[in-house]
Amino acid sequence: MGLAKPLEVSDELIEQPTQAEAANENTAEAVVEVSEVAMEAEGREARVEETASEASVMSEGESHEQGQEGGHEQDGQPANRPEELRLIEALLFAAGEPLDNKTLKERLPEGVDIEASMRHLQAEYAPRGVNLVRVAGKWMFRTANDLAWLLARDSVEPKKLSRAANETLAIIAYHQPVTRAEIEDIRGVSVSKGTIDVLLETGWIKPRGRRKAPGRPLTFGTTEQFLSHFGLEAIGDLPGLDELKGTGLLDGRLPAGFSIPLPSDDSALREDEDPLEPGDLDLGLAPRPSEE
Repeated sequence: MGLAKPLEVSDELIEQPTQAEAANENTAEAVVEVSEVAMEAEGREARVEETASEASVMSEGESHEQGQEGGHEQDGQPANRPEELRLIEALLFAAGEPLDNKTLKERLPEGVDIEASMRHLQAEYAPRGVNLVRVAGKWMFRTANDLAWLLARDSVEPKKLSRAANETLAIIAYHQPVTRAEIEDIRGVSVSKGTIDVLLETGWIKPRGRRKAPGRPLTFGTTEQFLSHFGLEAIGDLPGLDELKGTGLLDGRLPAGFSIPLPSDDSALREDEDPLEPGDLDLGLAPRPSEE
């Protein structure tokens, strides 16, 4: 019986367990790496959520502070601003001429306090480039006086009145209704027809009626254009005797009993006045009757 042949194990069989172990180690390392990546991703998501939460808290805090500051302003306008103010603004901006309280009241909802609303708007526009002013009892928007230099290039240079025209205009403003003869008595000199014509062309004076006296002379008074040009709310805002003395426009040595009448531009005819007649239409002194 021969001897048994020794068992031979190839190198491949020996290396197989080693390769399996290596594969297991690689798999374990891959699992660890995937776990680390997943943990990092979760950490980033947590940080993003934390940042978003902080931003939300800050945004709510800022919104709350902004709501408490500046009189609770929203969309550039103060909260609880009366709606009638917007309506009045729209009416005044769209109107081709100044509007009085009566006209505004007719176009606004019932119950609106016109005077209170206009005072509110005046206060709002006082510091702005456009001011709300009242001229001849009517409301209008006008460029602020301190910004007149901005429009100097676009303004029309008015033609200066002569001394005679200025004196005549002042007499008409304070003594209206007044006739040409009465103006001459006050000035002490005659008044040329050209002086009256110049004042009529400016639109600052107008014929009111005819005096109930021999010759039935025309009576003259001021117009709304006069008030608008000189920035007067009413004719009663003209300076009085003391104001004229204080500005040096009157001599301090005035005759005894000298006084300045209280001006009035009431359109109603006086007892000593008759209305303009149709014959005055040829001179353009009265409005033409409406066509039927």
